[in-house]
This record gives sequence, structure tokens and C-alpha cells, in this order.
Amino acid sequence: MNHRHLLPSDRILPSALRHISDFHAATVREVSEAVSHHDVVVVGMAQNPHVKNVRKLLNDAGIAFTYLEYGSYFSQWQRRLAIKQWSGWPTFPQVFVRGALLGGEDLTKAALADGSLKELLAKPKR
Repeated sequence: MNHRHLLPSDRILPSALRHISDFHAATVREVSEAVSHHDVVVVGMAQNPHVKNVRKLLNDAGIAFTYLEYGSYFSQWQRRLAIKQWSGWPTFPQVFVRGALLGGEDLTKAALADGSLKELLAKPKR
């Protein structure tokens, strides 16, 4: 399995590491806690059609989800950047199922179409 290439923490000076760790930490904590407490979480932003599409797909499939919204195209971009850095996913929406990142609109649509999303939800929680 390929892993996302990250700059090793031993190659980041302590002052920069503190800044990285502190960058909108409350937002990252809020998303992380929601992901750990809810079966399906959609993280999005206002005015984004892909976020709207995912929410409609999940609603139409009868799948309950928790929705967290962080600004729009012109606001809260730093909070969204912190979420992207945390998850590694570059766009919104970010869909999490049972604590794991599923992806965005395309991967959610595919998981609904092939039944894998409902399979994940049918498995007992760990």
C-alpha cells in the first residue's frame, strides 16, 4: 500500500512544529471527535455543489450523517486548510465512514453504487 509522503518531523524545527500543531487545533479536534463518535460524517463548506450533491446522495440512500460546515469560498479558508492538512484529502466534501476517510463526492457515489458504503455500516463497530 502506498503512503502519503510527508516531511519527517525530525526535518521540521521545533518552532515550526509548534505552529503546525497549533494551526486551528480546535477545528481539527472538532472534526476528529465527530469522526470518532458518528458513523458517517460529511465535512463541507457552503456554496460548494459537490458538498450539496453528497448530502443529497446520502439522504436519498437513507444514510444518516453528521454534517460539519466551515465557511464558504470567501470565509474560513484557514480552518478548511487545517482540516485538509489533518486528513490529507485536498478537497471538500470529506466523507468519513466509521472513523475512516472515504473520500469526496466521486468515491462516495461509487461506494453507494457498489454497496460498499452500506457494507461498512453493517459491520459491527470496532
